Amino acid sequence: MRTVFDVSDPATDAYDLLTSVVVPRPIAWISTVGADGVGNLAPHSFFSVACARPPIISFTSVGRKDTLRNVLATGHFVVSVVGEDQRDLANASSAPFDPEADEAQELGIALEPSDLVPVPRVAGSAASVECRLHSSIKLGDSHLVLGSVVAVTVRTDALEDGRPTMEALRPMSRLGRDEWGLPPEVIRLERPGSA
Repeated sequence: MRTVFDVSDPATDAYDLLTSVVVPRPIAWISTVGADGVGNLAPHSFFSVACARPPIISFTSVGRKDTLRNVLATGHFVVSVVGEDQRDLANASSAPFDPEADEAQELGIALEPSDLVPVPRVAGSAASVECRLHSSIKLGDSHLVLGSVVAVTVRTDALEDGRPTMEALRPMSRLGRDEWGLPPEVIRLERPGSA
């Protein structure tokens, strides 16, 4: 037996259902700088890889948030990985700050210059992805943002055989309601060969 939720029914909260079913979701801790020079740092859990070649990542802004406004105005953003030791700061940065407030400054989050874009990254993050705006698509009450990846930076001590390790990243994820996921237990499964 299943309960069927008709998303066209006004009594159905499709957002709540989807964020409880599409789990776990990686967190893009996105830093931007506005046209006025004010920084912004906010976590977004509608985040993924959109294209392999050329490398493009995506995130969705539900509503027209400061992150979206800044990306559209300047054309750049940086995604920092939220490690387990940063979960409380990442959560705090999701508060509704005034547009003229810089979340990193307000919360004491150390930033450092990025390598190829004019937006800083979170200094304590084990990895970051530097992006230039590729395009943006308005979808209902949300905006899908595609970013062309210009650089991926990883702390050297977080690399093994040239790749970041889960043990070093210790990434947090978002689940439903107020639930967060701790770094996952890692198992290995070889992909089956093609026939």
